[in-house]
Order: sequence, then structure tokens, then C-alpha cells
Amino acid sequence: MTVAPLPTVDAPIKLESVLLRLGGETILDGVTLDVHRGEFLALIGPSGGGKSTVLRVIAGLLRPVSGTVRVESIPALVFQDYRLLPWRTALRNVQLPAVLGTGGGLEAREALHLVGMDAYADYYPAQLSGGMRARIALARALAQSGDVLLLDEPFAALDALVRERFNAELRHLHEKTGRTTVLVTHSIREAVWLADRVAVLRGGKIVEILDTRGEGRVSAYTDGLERHLREVLGTGDSTRIRTEARDPFSWSRLLPLLAIALGVIGWTVAASRIGDPLILPGPADVWAAYSSHAAALWRAFGLTTGTALLGTVVGGLAGLLLGYPIAKSRALERFLSPLIVASQSTPIVILAPLLVLWLGYGLVPAIVVSSLSALYPLLVATMVGVREVDRAYHEVFSSLRATFWQRLIHLELPGALPLLLGGLRLSVSLATIGAVVWEFTDSNQQGLGFQVLRAGYNYMKPLQFAAIALLILFGVLAYTVITTLERRVMRRRGR
Repeated sequence: MTVAPLPTVDAPIKLESVLLRLGGETILDGVTLDVHRGEFLALIGPSGGGKSTVLRVIAGLLRPVSGTVRVESIPALVFQDYRLLPWRTALRNVQLPAVLGTGGGLEAREALHLVGMDAYADYYPAQLSGGMRARIALARALAQSGDVLLLDEPFAALDALVRERFNAELRHLHEKTGRTTVLVTHSIREAVWLADRVAVLRGGKIVEILDTRGEGRVSAYTDGLERHLREVLGTGDSTRIRTEARDPFSWSRLLPLLAIALGVIGWTVAASRIGDPLILPGPADVWAAYSSHAAALWRAFGLTTGTALLGTVVGGLAGLLLGYPIAKSRALERFLSPLIVASQSTPIVILAPLLVLWLGYGLVPAIVVSSLSALYPLLVATMVGVREVDRAYHEVFSSLRATFWQRLIHLELPGALPLLLGGLRLSVSLATIGAVVWEFTDSNQQGLGFQVLRAGYNYMKPLQFAAIALLILFGVLAYTVITTLERRVMRRRGR
């Protein structure tokens, strides 16, 4: 097969004797097709006949076994399921070609205005109806450079009235932009009404090409009883936004506070019944111990949380850097999995004395222990998150000729973000445990772990409980911040 740029002639798309096999089965068999400049060509045929495959060949997503494919520029492809990135607003979805370096068509806001969606620029795909997402996908294609527009049944999921309205708008848009357009459709009437020519594809071969200018366009939607029914039904519209009604206040939000209150009450009752502060000090005893040692406790809090946060950052970055190549290579996963499992099967309490021999005492080994504790959750989250990114979105980026770094930054990392945040939540908790374990080993690191240990040796149970309470406070704060971020991310994606 040869693939070559087409010089500027009257046929921006030219296929000659294209043969394509997938899984040993012949999908396209000797397809020859010229699409003239500014022409609207419709491809029709039975399901499985190869219509969408022809579009993917033109878009460069599939490479034929033999034959010649010449396309004047990088085609803009509108997929049947639209494939809008859920973490980008409507405007930022339309700006994606420019971000990836394949822009050069209409400016993003102009493209949105042309499809009647400029008022919804800041909405996320989850907030838009099917018809609105179809318009955004079309606007993204118009913002891409080049003269070729490929449409893979973009309105197939819409109801009949809305589909007819969008067909009229698409026809007007074609007349206005003059782009060379290829539409795949199952609707004979739609093909006849929209297209200048209709190519019939059956069994992987083009069996006929008909000129549909003139009477086809005049008669397809405009005669007889159907015309009268359309006038009675009116214009179809699907531009309502899907939003969930939310109560301004829900009593369920008070449940965590209720649980805390009940816990404190239960603690107070149990402490009063035991009557021995060396076994279980009450809240009042703990508060008194905290008040008298507040300065020392907060210094210890800063040391422990600083170590835990640094450990989370270092371990998290290591998890990302290890998890990404493992996610992309099954062979690398099989090779490294015994080492990863072995490292995580060894308790950090056992590793701490060994690290003393190798690294000595101080802040650096404390961060190493904390990092080792934080590494595994983010490594696994990266592996799973990157693999969970839908292949359909990868196909969008392939059609836009995205580079490795563009795919990583704009697709894989944002797509894996919910799982990464879940891994981060666990990593912070484990990093804190690692920091405390090291403080049990290294008396020079006088953080909260050291305070708990020393208070226990000196039978100062209230002070010990106060130090533990500060550790819990840090865990709750970290959990709240990350969970709030998670909810915001998921809400934007309609989940």
C-alpha cells in the first residue's frame, strides 16, 4: 500500500483498488472512489458492509493491505458516539484540535456559534443532551484544519424530528463552509436529500454511485402526507440540559457530625465507668493534657505531617513513573510483578531497622520509609486508570494525529484522574503510618509518633491520646480535601 499527500486538484479524496482485511476477513475489496472538491458524498449500505471502515481508511485510522489512499489534508472525523472528553467543557472540547496542533479551521467560539452552541460554551458533556453533544462534535470538526469532513452517522441516536432538523442544518452548514464532506448513513432518504452523490457499498465493494442532485433533494422530505405531518408536529429540538434537582440542604450532611457526637458521648461514658485515666482517659483529661503541651504537640504535628506529605509526593511520583510503563506493557508487568509484590509483602516495621543500617538516622530515611509506604497505591491506580481510558477516545486522538506527550497530558492522565485521586487518598494514609513507624525507630525525629511512644513510657495516657487525636485530625483533613476533589471531578463527568 502507498499513502501519499494529494496535490491540490479537484479530488481531495482518492481511493484506488483499496483492499483491507481485519482478523483474516476481507472488509474492503478493491474499493475505488473519488470525492470531488466541495462535494457532499453519502455512503449507504447494509450493516457490516464496510461504510465506517471506508471513513477510517480516509481518516488514516486503518491502513489497507494494498491499494492507494490519497487525502489532501488531515480529515476531521465526527464519530457516531461523538466522543467528547468528559473532563473538558464544550469550548475546550472544540479547542482540542488547536491544542494538539491540528487546528487551523474555524476559531473555537466561531465554530460553536455556527452550530448554535455558543451559549453553552462552559457546560460539560454530562450536562448536555444528545443533540447538543452532536453539535459540539461537529463544531470540533469545523475547528480542525483541512478541507475534508467525515461524518459517521452523527445523528443516528436522535429521534426522527430532531434528526430531520439537524439534517437541514447540516445541509446549510455544508453550503456555507463548502467543505468536502463524506457522510455514512443507513437512511436512504437522508442520503438522497443531503448528498450530491450517493455511493452504495455492499459486501466490501462499491456497486453503484448515483447523482442525487435535483429531484432527489426536492422530493425526499417535501411531498404529500409526510410534509403535512411535519408541519403539524413542528420543529424538532433536543437542546434541553439534563440536570438533577438537588435540595439546597440535606439532613444527611449532618450524619458525620452526629456520629462524632455519639462517639464522644460513648467515650465519656466508658471513661467514667472505668474510672482509671491510665486505662482510658476521658475527653476532659485529654483536652487538659493537650492545653498544657500544645506548643510541643503542634511542633510534632508539623514534623510528622511534613514527612508524610513529602513521602506522599516522592512515593506518588515514583508510583506514576513506574505505573505508566507497566500499564502500557503487559510484558513489563509480568517481569516486575514478583518484585512489586515482594516489596509490598514486607511490613514497613521490618524494613525500618534495615534502613537505619543503610541510611542512618534523620529526615532522609524518614522520607524514604514514608515514600515506600505511599508508592504501591498510586502505582496500582496509575496502572488501572491508564488502562481504563476508553479506546474510543484514543481513536479521537489518533484522528487528530496526537503525539505521545499530547496523548499523555490531554487524555491518559485526565482520564485516569478519578482512580489516581482514590490512590492518593490511600497513599496519604500509608505515608503517615510510615512516618510514625520511623519515629518509633528514630528518637531524633520527635514527631507525633515519638510523642505517643514517650507519653506511653511515662504513663501519660491523656497526652498519648492527645497526640493520637492530632494524627487523626491530619488524616481527616487529608481525606476531606482529596474526597472533595474527587466529588468535583466526578460531578463534572456526570457520575
